[in-house]
Amino acid sequence: MATTVKCPTCDKPVVWQASSEHRPFCSERCKLIDLGDWAEENHKISQPVQSAEPMSEEMIDALEEQFLQHHKFFVEPE
Repeated sequence: MATTVKCPTCDKPVVWQASSEHRPFCSERCKLIDLGDWAEENHKISQPVQSAEPMSEEMIDALEEQFLQHHKFFVEPE
């Protein structure tokens, strides 16, 4: 039995399966309406990410180093 969800834009039922090419939306139109809402900042993440402790320069440097180790394409050629 296939799962059915509501289209986030118009609330029409959408069958959640591979043949539903616009899922979770019912159509390309609803998908583009939602994208436009994000672009116009009508949708927002409700709260900023909160950390238990403030970030020090050392913590930022360590995170940057870790990121660069996993994403070599950002490193300048030697």
